[in-house]
Amino acid sequence: MTLESKNVMITGATRGLGHAMAIAAANAGAKVFAIGRTSDALKHLENEHRGIRGLRLDVSQNDAAMIALREMQPDVLILNAGATPRMGSIQSQDWKSFSTNWELDVKHTFHFGQAALLSPLAPGSRVVTIASGAAIGGSFVSGGYAGAKRMQWFLSEYMQRESDDLGLDLTFQTILPKQQFRETAIGDAASKGYAMRLGITQAAFLQRFTNALSPEGFADHVMTVLIDPDFRNAKTLAISGSGIEVMDGS
Repeated sequence: MTLESKNVMITGATRGLGHAMAIAAANAGAKVFAIGRTSDALKHLENEHRGIRGLRLDVSQNDAAMIALREMQPDVLILNAGATPRMGSIQSQDWKSFSTNWELDVKHTFHFGQAALLSPLAPGSRVVTIASGAAIGGSFVSGGYAGAKRMQWFLSEYMQRESDDLGLDLTFQTILPKQQFRETAIGDAASKGYAMRLGITQAAFLQRFTNALSPEGFADHVMTVLIDPDFRNAKTLAISGSGIEVMDGS
């Protein structure tokens, strides 16, 4: 597959991994539809690359997915938007802070995935959910974050089953970044939180990630997943400094 002239829609596209993926997709020749909540950040992104068009939208709104899909029918829909969790022990959390990622990350995965099935997207389209390695082993200092990321993973599997049952020929995939990125708001907050809990510096904690990727390096791997036919049928993939790992059956 090539991304040349393909429509790629990315949520949470104005910062961190979303920003890096938007630039990488545009560089690969795609027509990128970048979704974010800040007009200035979207305008900056549009100015960075002529292949990017921005839409200011709060993806936690119940009708956000249908609004977005009216603007563009994507060949590739990347669900990347996510909230930065409050770091702290369980006893320091209240339900509002604990459920932060359920109210954004999970909610928008549910609504956009549902819209992909109901609209439906064209046969052959792909919906890629960016979850987290925390979905595998948990994240004890970030409230409900790990559980939310696991639910996104489950949702992708559920929606694939619905697509198969309906004969829609859609591919739902989950990508798990298996490292923390100091350059992103979530990665910075998480690495600081874990370092504090373990009594070490943030730099010492981040040294645990061998050959750590930058957001741009992560984005390059995501483009490989989208382009390389060997990854077309993989349902769950992990990305780290070690490369791309297919986790189907794990």
